[in-house]
Amino acid sequence: MCKLFIGADPQLWQSSTRSLRIDGMVTSVRLENLFWSALEQIAVRDDLNIPQLLTGLYHESLDEGHDLGNFTSFLRVSCLRYFELAAKGILSLDDSLSIRQLPAEEILSLENNERQRLTLKNSVSKSSSRH
Repeated sequence: MCKLFIGADPQLWQSSTRSLRIDGMVTSVRLENLFWSALEQIAVRDDLNIPQLLTGLYHESLDEGHDLGNFTSFLRVSCLRYFELAAKGILSLDDSLSIRQLPAEEILSLENNERQRLTLKNSVSKSSSRH
């Protein structure tokens, strides 16, 4: 199992820093190259470049009331969610389909329902094993 990860191109986990301007302030973001590649895939889908995508994510997150004290972690999780949604078949990796046009509320509702179902299943399993 480890060979699959160990044998991957070391360039994937090497980090690089990119500078961008958000609200007139220059900031630097340091991510592994694999995450930069994922962000590029996401940006292309909505005809954005990386600075535009990151600025949009930053502002939309603030609008939702999120604390972005660790913006880099948020970006990593966003990339992982992108591929997780694709792996579940909820999102196509076809870059001609805009992410902006996806039914976000419906997708989030499906995820919430699945989480609740798993939580209920786990609590039933735990209570059954106690008896």
